[in-house]
Amino acid sequence: MKVLVAGGAGFIGSHLIDALLEEGHDVVCVDNFFIGTKQNIVHLTGNERFTFYEQDLCDLEAVNRIFEKETIEYVFHLTANSDIQASANNPIIEYQNTYSTTFNIVECMRRNNVKKLFFASTSAVYGEKMGTEVGEATTPLEPISYYGAAKLGSEGLISAYSYMNDMSVLVFRFPNVIGPRLTHGVIFDFVKRLKDDPSHLRILGDGTQSKPYMHVFDLVNGIMRFKDVPKGVTLYNIGVETQTSVTRIAEIVCEKMGLSGIPFEYTGGRGGWKGDVPVFAYDLSKIHTAGWRATYTSDETVAHTVEQVI
Repeated sequence: MKVLVAGGAGFIGSHLIDALLEEGHDVVCVDNFFIGTKQNIVHLTGNERFTFYEQDLCDLEAVNRIFEKETIEYVFHLTANSDIQASANNPIIEYQNTYSTTFNIVECMRRNNVKKLFFASTSAVYGEKMGTEVGEATTPLEPISYYGAAKLGSEGLISAYSYMNDMSVLVFRFPNVIGPRLTHGVIFDFVKRLKDDPSHLRILGDGTQSKPYMHVFDLVNGIMRFKDVPKGVTLYNIGVETQTSVTRIAEIVCEKMGLSGIPFEYTGGRGGWKGDVPVFAYDLSKIHTAGWRATYTSDETVAHTVEQVI
């Protein structure tokens, strides 16, 4: 197939492109480097089955011209603002980069008769559930962050476009995804702080925040395995059964950097910032029943990622 990866220069998108090329597809990557980087896709320079457009997906008509030119058969939509702390201070970031990009993509699909879509959603659509395992069909959707709200709104748009235009859509709700090419997040922040000043480590919140951390290789494996779905919307939670606390992440970072006895200084509070979900767990029974399980545990994923970042 000829596929379009929106946000393909990003951390997850670039790994997905590698997998799609390996499977023999022609890949059109669209990115404006808001979050993604040229370094993530530099290894694809010269690949005749890879085409890159530096384009803001907020520009509907410009994106539509790409669809018209390339004859796309499948869209993988990973465009979003993934830096939740940034949008907490400036909500328009989510409207533009998470919600509006979704509208533009599904509208271009409608105009150009593209019927297949993968959408990267998030655990943030569930909101704060105090560590209760959240399920696709059983848990109310009550986002507390602008990011979660924009993703939930995007799911609504996709549901309507799928029904009105006979699309086949796969939606994954991700937990925290980390691994090679990571550019931000708690691991990235801890490594940078300790490189700048190894005398102590400042930790947002009280350190007990605990979430599942999923390896990007596991995620891409899941996308590739389930990408061919029937007409309508197929939705899965995807992730790992274990969680890692912020304090444990700090300990792993120090261990991997060869630093011992580093004092941790906590800012206090349950969450690291307004809109943060301090404790989170998934009900993964649906995707496990479908035959998929993660290879790495949460702690293993953290340790592997730290080794890549340092």
